[in-house]
Amino acid sequence: MKSKYVLLASALLISVATFAQKDQIKAAEKALKAGNAQEAITILQGAEAASAAAPDAEKAQFQFVKASAHLALATKNEDTDANLSAAAKAYQEVLSIEKTSGKAKFSAQASTSIIDVKYKLINAAIADTKGIDEAILECTFSINKQMESYKLALNAENEKLIAKLKNDLSECEKIRDIKYRLSAKKLYDAYLLDRKDTINLYYAASTYVNAKEYETAYNAYNELKNLNYSGKGTTFYAVNKVNAEEQIFATAKERDQMVKLGTHEKPRNEEIPSKRGEIYKNMALILVQNGKVAEAKKAIAEARVANPEDKTLILTEANLYLETKDYDTYKKLITEVLAQSPNDADLVFNLGVISYNAKNLVEAETYYKKAIEIKPDYVNAYLNLAILKLDADKKLFEEIQKLGNSEKDNKRYEVLKKQREAVFTSALPYLEKAAELDDTNEEVKSTLLSVYRALEMTEKAKAMKAKMKK
Repeated sequence: MKSKYVLLASALLISVATFAQKDQIKAAEKALKAGNAQEAITILQGAEAASAAAPDAEKAQFQFVKASAHLALATKNEDTDANLSAAAKAYQEVLSIEKTSGKAKFSAQASTSIIDVKYKLINAAIADTKGIDEAILECTFSINKQMESYKLALNAENEKLIAKLKNDLSECEKIRDIKYRLSAKKLYDAYLLDRKDTINLYYAASTYVNAKEYETAYNAYNELKNLNYSGKGTTFYAVNKVNAEEQIFATAKERDQMVKLGTHEKPRNEEIPSKRGEIYKNMALILVQNGKVAEAKKAIAEARVANPEDKTLILTEANLYLETKDYDTYKKLITEVLAQSPNDADLVFNLGVISYNAKNLVEAETYYKKAIEIKPDYVNAYLNLAILKLDADKKLFEEIQKLGNSEKDNKRYEVLKKQREAVFTSALPYLEKAAELDDTNEEVKSTLLSVYRALEMTEKAKAMKAKMKK
């Protein structure tokens, strides 16, 4: 008899706990409706432990309210990254619980909110790296100017300041890597929310490369390979009315729905080529970097057999043999590419990219100019020609960094300064043509702005700055 009373008491305790949790959920919902999302989260934290033993319906409700509170905070730009991550996890819990229970009270709302979280992650990822290359250029330009002024009056104190500025230059690059790493993580999280939207996995992989996170990038590319991802298809765009920025959508249906709701306008489609070549190329380069040359060659050979229609894979294989200094095989493959498509502007452009990566700048310039002959409005060919010209500035800038304040060094500085001006001048017409052809390309505008500043073309710099997005 005694044990029966003990069991009854335990049952009562569970019942009391359940009622307490219900009250906490209701209190959290009330706080959320009143606009106090943080208060709602605090209330729910007190019910977290009890939720594990609650019925499925209450578990789903608990997770839904929790997710909604975190999303509300993220929308207010309060610890955005952490709150978006927490919201995504909780919404997924809702879907998992209701799928198991067979009851779908919150699933529809959770699915809609997951789409919202996904695009918030994507937009946050874009924001992380928006203007980063321009910022780095401005950073280095400003620091260089300061060092020049200190060198004019070199003393012990100024030497210390110059040493600090040189350290600041390396910090500029570190900031760049951190920004790209944060962006890549958000893109990967967006992919985990909607694995059908594989383009986010591709962007995550590419951004990890920019962040120099090569192992993580390789794993993402390998996942794309296993999914047989090509990326070939159509990209769907529409302009967000709130910030006037163009946004990418996974499907025409999603895009058209947002246009219908009135949040977006100016829908457009863009056909995109296969990305298999790039995927295998980057995987191969990472393998080569790790000393796995044979494995890299095998992977690309298998890719070509599996995708004979994908001509970009020939370029990838050619690039690999170039990287491993097998010039005979490289030339053979390049000849094969040109024989197949002598007037394919994209392929000719890619040959330019391969030659550029091989430090064969004369050949690269020839291919870029050939691509422009075939396709006079080829924006990327103009941009890459400009970048090719600007490359010469790196050595000049490095030499300037090492100069002291002697008469000999000052004379050398004047020579180098004129050489830098010549480099910027040679790149200028290509950048201006690219900007003329595509006035929406922020990368072109950013690079052109930096060149205008370097050449002290103040009025043109001001005009270009005014055209750029804030």
